[in-house]
Amino acid sequence: MKGIGVSPGIAIGKAFLIQKKEAVLTGILLNDSAEIQAAVERFDLAISNAIIEVEIIKNNPSISDNDIAILETQIELLSDPEIRDGVVEKIETEHKNPNDALLEVIADFVQVFESMEDEYMRARAADIQDIGARISKNLNGQGSGNYEFEPDTIIIAEDLSPSDTITMDVSRVIGFATQMGSKTSHAAIIAKAKGIPAVVGCSEELVSIKNNDVIILDGLKGEVHINPDQELIKEYKIKKDAYRQHADGLKTLRDLPAITTDGLQVMLSGNISGAEDLADVFDNGGEGVGLLRTELLFMNRDTFPTEDEQFEFYKQAALQAKGKPVIVRTIDIGGDKNLAYFNLPAELNPFLGYRAIRICLDCKDLFITQLKAILRASVFGDLKIMFPMISNIREIRSAQSILKEAKAELLRDNIAFNVAIKTGVMIEVPSAAITADLLAKEVDFFSIGTNDLCQYTLAVDRMNEKISHLYDPFNPGVLRLISNVIEQGQKHNIHVGMCGEMASDPLATLLLLGMGLKEFSMSAASIPAIKSIIINNNELKARQVYKNVMEMESSEDIIAYLEGITK
Repeated sequence: MKGIGVSPGIAIGKAFLIQKKEAVLTGILLNDSAEIQAAVERFDLAISNAIIEVEIIKNNPSISDNDIAILETQIELLSDPEIRDGVVEKIETEHKNPNDALLEVIADFVQVFESMEDEYMRARAADIQDIGARISKNLNGQGSGNYEFEPDTIIIAEDLSPSDTITMDVSRVIGFATQMGSKTSHAAIIAKAKGIPAVVGCSEELVSIKNNDVIILDGLKGEVHINPDQELIKEYKIKKDAYRQHADGLKTLRDLPAITTDGLQVMLSGNISGAEDLADVFDNGGEGVGLLRTELLFMNRDTFPTEDEQFEFYKQAALQAKGKPVIVRTIDIGGDKNLAYFNLPAELNPFLGYRAIRICLDCKDLFITQLKAILRASVFGDLKIMFPMISNIREIRSAQSILKEAKAELLRDNIAFNVAIKTGVMIEVPSAAITADLLAKEVDFFSIGTNDLCQYTLAVDRMNEKISHLYDPFNPGVLRLISNVIEQGQKHNIHVGMCGEMASDPLATLLLLGMGLKEFSMSAASIPAIKSIIINNNELKARQVYKNVMEMESSEDIIAYLEGITK
């Protein structure tokens, strides 16, 4: 059975099925004000009990820093007045019983997150579903649902919630396989953090697995074998030992710089959403932050964060980075990332509409507040500012002009900041890639966002299953745009990095190295494998790979060639 390998490795063990009873709408309405008042009180008590449960789990000394960050997010969501007020409104005005009101509000929130184009943000729908399930259990007096596992257990489930993964006894769990999920789902994140092989997005055949079936889980190829014969088990035991030796070798690379055999040094950085993610980056051998997303700071609340709140967020990232560079992307809302308290006009095609820098240039006060907070935090570390969704030179000049105003306000108030803070552009629009020579004169660095660049170049909505197969970062047109950005960066002596998914793809590493890419920024767990490729190859070979690829006419030929040289 084929799925998506999201955490590498091989596991051989017995299946343990996690099957959940879904909560359903009852349609029961409340009769009078007394019932309504009692329902509100019961719902508030359920939220309070849910928060207490999460706090107890969080205070367990065996919980990792990554798990604590997930649990803190859940506590914030449980405390979010927007969710509570939405449920109470349905109870009071529509006379819904609290269970039905909760299910409807959670479903609305989940739909908002699942419709987002950004894969990381889309996966946060699991947090919303999880807190909804936890409140529902407290409303209905159900238990916490913890499980007991035998040694060498492989979890089989339709999907795994954050609570499922965090509270599991992972000392006995050696792998996950789920019918749903993606590379950024919580099952994937936890599996990577624990070093446990995982395959998600499996076919519906997964439900045919029974408890105690023998399972081979191949997180490298994204395969699940059910009740294999002894010959296949023997073959996979050999592969498992070989992979363990390979993984142990990668761990030894953590403190080594990413330098090719002929002396070319490359920077490997992490993509993060907050200071709490930095430990993972450094534990995996990263050297800084190539992308600090700021959207989560603005979400799950009912007003814009104040300048001081933002300052603390950026300050913590700077401090945790301990002098290493941190590229802060200014707020990228709109499109797939909307704020409940910031009414954006409905659009036929929001991804080609009012979003990111376009909103910031219109909403100057919002933009200046964020820029001042970043500037104030810049005295605590090496922060840099990156503007997303730039499509022409007028936009970058306008952004720089507003940045000057923010600096002037801080100078007027005698507030310290790094006056020489570096600024850059996220190259994710084809027009920006084509006119990189013009933009290079305006900024200190480029960072290539391959996810949107590929989508916009090929006119492909990755969320549309009918055409998602056309989304292809190895399309010659996309590669020529990337090559031009790097070439213009070199000509104008500015730093060029990449923070899209392509940076973490081992197939692309030598090609991008040959193009002259100086910084690869990715999820922390991807860093060791990319570092291994870099330190075991040389620049001369990479340049030849680049030359060969650019002479090819189709992505099929390019991928086949790259697969051949990376085996």
